Amino acid sequence: MTAWPPRYDAAWLPPAGAEHWAPELECAKPAEREAVILAKLTAQVQWAWERSPFYRRRWDAAGVSPVTLRTLADLRRFPVVQKADLRAAQAEHPPFGDYLCIEPGEVARIHGTSGTTGRPTVFGVGRDDWERIGEAHARILWGAGVRPGDTVLVASFFSLYLGSWGALKGCERLRATAFPFGAGVPGQTLMAVQWARELRPSAFYGTPSYALHFAETARREGIEPRELGLRTLFFSGEPGAGIPATKRLIEDTFGGICVDMGSMAEMTPWMTNAECRHRTGMHLWQDIVYTEVCAPDTWQPVPYGGEGTPVYTHLERTSQPMIRLVSGDVARWTDEPCPCGRTYPRLPQGLYGRLDDMFIVRGENVYPSAIEDTLRAIAGFGGEFRVIVSRRETMDELLVRAEHAAEVTDAAARARLAQTMKERLRARLGVTPIVELVGAGTLPRTEFKARRVIDDRDLYRQGTGR
Repeated sequence: MTAWPPRYDAAWLPPAGAEHWAPELECAKPAEREAVILAKLTAQVQWAWERSPFYRRRWDAAGVSPVTLRTLADLRRFPVVQKADLRAAQAEHPPFGDYLCIEPGEVARIHGTSGTTGRPTVFGVGRDDWERIGEAHARILWGAGVRPGDTVLVASFFSLYLGSWGALKGCERLRATAFPFGAGVPGQTLMAVQWARELRPSAFYGTPSYALHFAETARREGIEPRELGLRTLFFSGEPGAGIPATKRLIEDTFGGICVDMGSMAEMTPWMTNAECRHRTGMHLWQDIVYTEVCAPDTWQPVPYGGEGTPVYTHLERTSQPMIRLVSGDVARWTDEPCPCGRTYPRLPQGLYGRLDDMFIVRGENVYPSAIEDTLRAIAGFGGEFRVIVSRRETMDELLVRAEHAAEVTDAAARARLAQTMKERLRARLGVTPIVELVGAGTLPRTEFKARRVIDDRDLYRQGTGR
């Protein structure tokens, strides 16, 4: 707990029946744990100050330095970092940016973003950092109930995307049996179902959307997903596992527990927002990555019970450390206790939106996760939907195109279902949508992150010259 960067015994495991991996940290009184966090944070900030022109330049401009950091509360005086800042640093100092705090020859793994929403971001991960990532993920997976005797089906892209590699590394450190099947190749989901039927993995990792696609594929083959024997399903990449109706659907479909995890690829070990097996919301594993939930206009932490965006700071990272990186997600945090005994703050509803995904229709703030939660709780919903926001004349229009279940066959039943969807969405969102029903299986499925919202209002503005 005192050395930095920390080094862990890669052969050590908790007793088989233990609830916690590191109870002296996970169950500590917050003030006692904060002393450990501050020691790590002080060393992390000093490391970045000495090795990163990026941070020294920004902190000089803000009038802060390592000597500023005397308490955890002092961290809020340091400027935040946005993803755009990272992209700009890499454009000016390719390929890793001037926040790489090790020599380029010490980089053991290169990952990154796809660049679908801007310039791709390159992640350079040092060898020691990669081992610490495995240690953190093993510890957090232990909290979710994964054990050395489990076989974990990793059903996500093995590419630049860090999520699948991080899950694999954690499983290997935990001494679970890793089953890295992957995703993305045509026909691969069908093969995964067939392999799962033969090998009967006890745990599953992917995105919630893909898990439901996996279940549909199994049923088309006459295989009931519950028969596969999955006990623990853990997810990242999208908010579905934290949406109550989606969580219930996954648990009812597979007969296992649905565990919500994930922060940002830049913040790997990304599992440091993660539920335990009790599933009362994401614990913030503060002694690995220190998280503040901040108001997006001031970047100052909001009180417990308040809503804001998580701002993350590495505590164990020597390569490309992130110090006060803004996530852009939306969450509410609490310090209420969890049945597991861990004393970390929690995000009881997970990450339920994004600042850039929220859209405003007729003055109401609308999150796609609220639409998903509402639809999945309605009997007769067929499993997939799309949201189209447009403008007709001077008024915004919200169209929800939703599948109906195969058993909803006659026109009268479809009309009743559409009306139910319309009424419940109006009550939840505060705006009346147009509901358009389409047949089950009509809308495309995804093997990665679902993209369900189309905003066409710009077409109206361009057409009217506004």
